[in-house]
Amino acid sequence: MNSLNTIDHPALCGSLRSPVPADEVTNFSPGPTSLPKAVEQVIADGFNKPGLTSLALSHRSPEFLDILSHTVETLRSVMNIPDTYEVLFTHGGGHGQFAALPLNLCHDASDVATYVVNGTWSERGRDEGQRYCRVQTIDARDPQTGAYKSFPELTEDNIDPDSKYVYLCSNETVNGIELHRLPKLPESRKHIPLVVDASSDFSTKPIDWEGCGVGVLFACASKNIGHPGVTLTVIRKDLLGKDKASPLCPGVFNYTTNSEAGNLWNTPATFNIEVVGHMMDWIAAQGGIDEIERRSIEKATALYDVIDGSDGFYGTPVDEKALRSRMNVPFNVAGGDEELTNMFLIQSWEKGMIGLRTLTPFGVGDYLRASLYTGVPVEGALKLAEFMRDFARKHG
Repeated sequence: MNSLNTIDHPALCGSLRSPVPADEVTNFSPGPTSLPKAVEQVIADGFNKPGLTSLALSHRSPEFLDILSHTVETLRSVMNIPDTYEVLFTHGGGHGQFAALPLNLCHDASDVATYVVNGTWSERGRDEGQRYCRVQTIDARDPQTGAYKSFPELTEDNIDPDSKYVYLCSNETVNGIELHRLPKLPESRKHIPLVVDASSDFSTKPIDWEGCGVGVLFACASKNIGHPGVTLTVIRKDLLGKDKASPLCPGVFNYTTNSEAGNLWNTPATFNIEVVGHMMDWIAAQGGIDEIERRSIEKATALYDVIDGSDGFYGTPVDEKALRSRMNVPFNVAGGDEELTNMFLIQSWEKGMIGLRTLTPFGVGDYLRASLYTGVPVEGALKLAEFMRDFARKHG
C-alpha cells in the first residue's frame, strides 16, 4: 500500500471522511461525535413535517416552550434529577463553566475552592477557576513521571473546611481515567457542595445526586447528549440567590438570573436543546440509564480485553482497572512504534473506523484513543476489537 509511508495520508491528518459507505462508519472521535442513527433519523424526519423547525422558532413561542419543557422533563426522568435541582441550558461549553462556577459560588475573590486535579481537563478547570477565587489543589500527578494515572482519596486533611465547593472531573478524556461512581466527601466536609464536570460521561451511568452532595454538575452536549452549542448545567436550588454570586458575574453565566428567567434570559440554543430531548427520549426507549451503562461496560471491556491479552503489543496508561475509562480507551501500538501506529491508523480508517487520532490542543499524544460515547454502537466497538486482534496477530 503506497499510502503507508505518506505522512499526509488523511488518516494521519485527523480526517473523519473514510472511503466506506456512511452506514459502515464508526466514529471513535473524542468529540464532537456522532448521534445514534435513530436519533439522526428523528431529526431528519422533523424537517419533513409542516411548519417551522426549531432552527427558526422564536425561543419565546409556545412551540419552542413545549420543546424546552419536554427536554427538561425527560432529562429529569432519565437521569433521576430531584426537584431540589434546577436544570439550565448554558452557553460557552465546558470552558464557560470553568469560569461560571467560581463566579456563581464564590461571592468574593478571597473565597476558597478545592480542585481535584487528576487529568488534563480538571487542570484546565483549576487554572481558569483561580482567576476568580483562591484555589486549593489536590494533585493526583505522579511525582516521578508527571503522569495522571489515579484518583486521590478525599479526606479531611486535603479539603479546606471553608471551601465553597470541591471540584472534580468524573471522566478525563485525554488521560483515560473515569469515576464509575461519584465519591462522597468525608462526614465533616459534607456541607461543601460537590461540583462535577461530567461533560464526557453524563447519561452513561446513574448519579446519586443528593447522596454524593452534588451542588453543580455540567456537561457540554457534544459527547453523549447532543452536539456542540449547548451545555447542560444542573444546580442545587439552595445555591441560587441574588446575593450568592460574585458581583462581577456576567448575566449570561449567572445561574440565578437564568433560573429566574426560565432558561430564556437570552436566546438559548433552540435546535440543540431539542436534540438533547431527542437523545433523552432515545435513552428511555432503549431501557434507560442502566441499559446505557451496560452497553458502555460491554464496549469498553471488549477493547481492554484485547489490550490486556495482547502480550504487550498494545498498552494503556491506566493500570488500575477500577479507574479505566469506559468512555475513552487510550492505547498505543507496539510501544508507540511510529510505522506500525501509522499502518494501524490507515488500515482502520480505510475500514471505516475513524477518529482514533484527531488533532487536539494537546497534540497527538503518546496514545491513540477509542472514544465509546453513547452514539457508538456495541457492534462498532466489537468491530474495532476484532481489527485490533487481527492486526496484532499479523504484526506482533
